[in-house]
Amino acid sequence: MKAIEASVLDAVAEEARRSPRLRKNHNLHGSDQSACHRLFNAIEPDSYIRPHRHLNPDKDETFVLIRGKLGVVSFDREGKVTGTALLEPAGAVAADIPHGEFHGAVSLAPGTIFFEAKAGPYLPLSPEEVGTFAPAEGTPEAAAYLEALRALFSR
Repeated sequence: MKAIEASVLDAVAEEARRSPRLRKNHNLHGSDQSACHRLFNAIEPDSYIRPHRHLNPDKDETFVLIRGKLGVVSFDREGKVTGTALLEPAGAVAADIPHGEFHGAVSLAPGTIFFEAKAGPYLPLSPEEVGTFAPAEGTPEAAAYLEALRALFSR
């Protein structure tokens, strides 16, 4: 059995703060080939995750908030927002995303960590799984798009 202590989460959150992409994961599964991926994702507010989907019917994905605040957004094929979930300690704490649904997540507080579970093995996203309606990570347009996604949760 592995017991995950708060110090492990503190360390992965610090690694995320120092990472150029402002996110870092701590895997519980043994390898990218594992049948079940279980990991803690630390993500800072300026980290951009391009919307994407997983077409494999075995790749439903679940996010469970551990610390901070996370916005989860789903989209249709054209990029129109079809749903949002605000994960925070006093409200919803998990989101379950079915395979085939375009989705993204935005950190809404420093030190945000969520637990993610989905089927393995890890495979890079195929062209059909990338939300081409959204800017690519690292492009000048990505920062403005990220800000628009965060604004969905500023009610």
